[in-house]
Amino acid sequence: MIPLLNKPFEALSGTVGSSPDELKIIFSFLLSYPLAGLLKRIPDAKPAYKNIFIIGTSLFYLVGLFDLWVGLRTIAISSVGTYCLAKYLRRSPYMPWLGFLFLMTHMSISHIQRQIHNDPSVVDITGAQMVLLMKLSAFCWNVADGQIAEDQLSDFQKERSLKELPSLLDYTAYVMFFPSLLAGPAFDYVDYQRWIDTTMFDVPAGIDPSKKPPSRKKRRIPRSGTPALFKAITGLVWVGLFVNLAGSFSHEVLTSDSYMQKGFFSRVFFMYAAGVVARLKYYGVWSLTEGACILAGLGYNGIDPVTGKVSWNRLQNIDPIAVETAQNPRAYLGGWNMNTNHWLRNYVYLRVTPRGKKPGFRASMITFATSALWHGFYPGYYLSFILASLIQTAAKNFRRHVRPFFLDANTGAPSKNKKYYDFASFFVTQVTFGFATMPFLVLSFKGSLLAWSRVYFYALVWTVASLAFFASPGKAVLKKQLEKRQGKAQAKLVRSVSTDSLTGGHPILGISKDPERDITEAMEEIRTEVEALQKKKSS
Repeated sequence: MIPLLNKPFEALSGTVGSSPDELKIIFSFLLSYPLAGLLKRIPDAKPAYKNIFIIGTSLFYLVGLFDLWVGLRTIAISSVGTYCLAKYLRRSPYMPWLGFLFLMTHMSISHIQRQIHNDPSVVDITGAQMVLLMKLSAFCWNVADGQIAEDQLSDFQKERSLKELPSLLDYTAYVMFFPSLLAGPAFDYVDYQRWIDTTMFDVPAGIDPSKKPPSRKKRRIPRSGTPALFKAITGLVWVGLFVNLAGSFSHEVLTSDSYMQKGFFSRVFFMYAAGVVARLKYYGVWSLTEGACILAGLGYNGIDPVTGKVSWNRLQNIDPIAVETAQNPRAYLGGWNMNTNHWLRNYVYLRVTPRGKKPGFRASMITFATSALWHGFYPGYYLSFILASLIQTAAKNFRRHVRPFFLDANTGAPSKNKKYYDFASFFVTQVTFGFATMPFLVLSFKGSLLAWSRVYFYALVWTVASLAFFASPGKAVLKKQLEKRQGKAQAKLVRSVSTDSLTGGHPILGISKDPERDITEAMEEIRTEVEALQKKKSS
């Protein structure tokens, strides 16, 4: 740590009421903007200079700003270990699994150490390591895919496969990419490779060259100042809202005696508001880091062939509007931590599924376990994940057996009463997840149950009641009414756009789209295996 640099943060911390490390983290995010601007101005023909600049800046952040020598060692162990596995076991089918196991074990040790120290005001390396695990486990799979014949790969695998290992300089810069080092977003090595060699900015065939986005001088990276500035301002607004509201809606109140002085509805509202305010911090951090990536050019995601408008959402990690206005669990979870969703789908869920088969119960359960372990070992995480799975099942039943009553039986278009269903769905989703996500803030098992008990477990009660109803004859009654309604219309219900948007079968943040189906598949699989064993014994 540079002593002279630390003194201003210590002096300011007493004034604003935040720890020096909390001030430093925001400072590092803001400092990444001018540094990203400098990075972009290094000549495209000098990629080695860019790599060295990236590595030097990250070393300054880790050691000069935060004194994270232990964190630097942690990053070195994960990245060197992964590179060695990829190099010396490149052709082994077990290499990506060994890489994942190595990285997850290493990160679990960090999670346990952080949980023991239990000081959220101090910046440690765990957050950066969570991002690094996604990057490096994906790197292992990309290298493994590069050793397989292309006719056995999906389009996604072909696009991201690595037939040769990158140089150590390129790899180190990828690991240490400073705009996303401490808080993400994560991205694949191929994205970094195409950014550093500027092939990312090639104009696709069939697009009018006049639509090529403007750039300065001899740089191929398009002008990105405006979208980066927008993200920076947005991020600062989110952070400002968090700073102003955090004192009024602290999750610590939920386990304090003063909480019970409020009425029931006031307690429910406070729990919901505490969750919203806690999310503001993440909206701010992820918007700021994404903006720095955009300014460096890595957020580039192609151009519209008609309008020539540049898209900068390659590394988008959060959609606050989607989360806060979600009308169902899948939309709620789909707008949150989007890069983790991407990693879980492409590098866990689809990878544990044998080639040529559809993902099933095992894939869903392994993805669920991976997501939970990736977050850490606080009991609150697991309470939230388990309850979210139940909520997802209940919501699926409502979507299948109640929502069609608010659609036109002939066309599937919304009826005049659909707005009431939409509002009810929005209200229930938001209030339910306000309850379900609270253990993510309280963390402890005892504290989470205490906070839930003070609102009489309302979301758990109506979730279980919904599941009980749809497991009862009531479900058959609804089905009969729907069939009767369809028969009168002499038409088959057309699937609506909003339902189509939910048909991706992969889990979101490890939470299965259809836990009920997964359990049925598991029971069928167990029954089949038992029968096979019985036949084997009898023969």
